[in-house]
Amino acid sequence: MNILVSGSHGMIGQALGTRLRAEGHQVIALVRPGSPSDPAGSAHVAWDPPQASIDMEALEKAGPIDAVVHLAGAGIADKRWTPQRRDAILDSRVASTRLLAESLPRLRPAPAVLVSGSAIGYYGDRGAEMLGEDAGPGSGYLASVCQAWESAASPVTDAGIRLVLLRTGVVLSADGGALKRQLPLFRAGVGGRLGSGTQYLSWIALDDEVGAIVHAIGTPDLAGPLNATAPAPVTNAEFTSELARALHRPALLPVPRRALGLALGQELVDEALLASQRVLPARLLASGYAFAYPELSGCLAELVGSGH
Repeated sequence: MNILVSGSHGMIGQALGTRLRAEGHQVIALVRPGSPSDPAGSAHVAWDPPQASIDMEALEKAGPIDAVVHLAGAGIADKRWTPQRRDAILDSRVASTRLLAESLPRLRPAPAVLVSGSAIGYYGDRGAEMLGEDAGPGSGYLASVCQAWESAASPVTDAGIRLVLLRTGVVLSADGGALKRQLPLFRAGVGGRLGSGTQYLSWIALDDEVGAIVHAIGTPDLAGPLNATAPAPVTNAEFTSELARALHRPALLPVPRRALGLALGQELVDEALLASQRVLPARLLASGYAFAYPELSGCLAELVGSGH
């Protein structure tokens, strides 16, 4: 298949591209001005979402496009949420998604499927409530971002393009994301739970995140929201304990909510780090997806255990 991918330079995009190419697919990367080059032999199509610009001629020549995976968007928890950062988080998602939703139906033939990124932030802070895809949206900034993000993709369905809204949890990889930032502290023996530690963390191994995307592309019955999380969410205290065990280190120093707020800003902390989201991958499981890492202990042992 010819598969168009945005966000191909991110942690998930790179891993997805590697797998797709290994399976014999052609990956066509959407590339913004000034972006680094993709691996040799990769096809590229220029786009500039803030300017609502995409090279339709190059896209037509690269086709026919069988599937599209949209992963682009400014990082959520890597910088303090200034007003400018909040705007960037929202605008980078909505503008890019809207541009794709307007452009893909113009292709002849149109792609069969768009797997469009979203996040479990859609559900807001919900305590211990079990959240399948049928759960309604929550409140707060991230929930509103996710709703606008998903809404921007919806026009593709009018053109007969199957739309999968990939609500991704915390993606675990030793080479990027939240886990990579935590590892130096835990390896030094100064890691600990965040706040009370009672908040639920819905995680997914990077291999399963990529697997879920590939599964969504190849499963014609899947459409609409799809939770990309492992089937066994844990509390932050449980995560802390498992990570310390995998590294053979103590984890005795909790990080108080106030200290997190001073370092990162209270809104980011409350919505991205201390919010409780117990999300279940009901539709992935029902559609036959087999998780490589269904349990946290096995995932962390593989990622950061002996020899890693």
